[in-house]
Amino acid sequence: MEIRDPRAIKALAHPLRLDLLELLGASGPATAAHCARVLGVPQANCSFHLRQLARFGFVEDAGHGQDRRERQWRVAAQRPTLRIGTGADAVVRQEVERLVIERETRAILDHLERRDTEPADWQEAAGMMAAIAVLTAEEVGDLKEQWMTLLEPYLRRDPPPSARHVRYFMAATPLPDQTREETEHVRED
Repeated sequence: MEIRDPRAIKALAHPLRLDLLELLGASGPATAAHCARVLGVPQANCSFHLRQLARFGFVEDAGHGQDRRERQWRVAAQRPTLRIGTGADAVVRQEVERLVIERETRAILDHLERRDTEPADWQEAAGMMAAIAVLTAEEVGDLKEQWMTLLEPYLRRDPPPSARHVRYFMAATPLPDQTREETEHVRED
């Protein structure tokens, strides 16, 4: 899902809304009451923020809950990933991106703190990788698409009983262009 509408991007710039999207994406349809219990916030807050997410197409009504009085919500996108278009308001886009990065950083640090308590097979399988490659802008775009293509089958399948939710986060962040900076510095002298 690529988002270009500044109002939709702004709708994401709230930590509880990101929590709700993550919860619904990981566990499937849920009522506002269930979300409130899991997230430890008032039900009215969850209900309000779910309606705001629905207004911009991030979540949708999934029918009635078990008691038929409360509606269930689900993530609207078939592919539960988020891309913020470059045409969006820079300040709002940066705020949402900052929130996402902070969330991912907290999740990584949380994993580091509990890694030694995980079963051995999970300790060996999970982890981090980092690399610096020399790429063109087109190659960076191709690599992002290849990465999503690799993940796609796992996002859509019925997982085996031993499967767990695993967080993947990719950031392609170009380093400052040293050649351009050196050239500009020489011109200034």
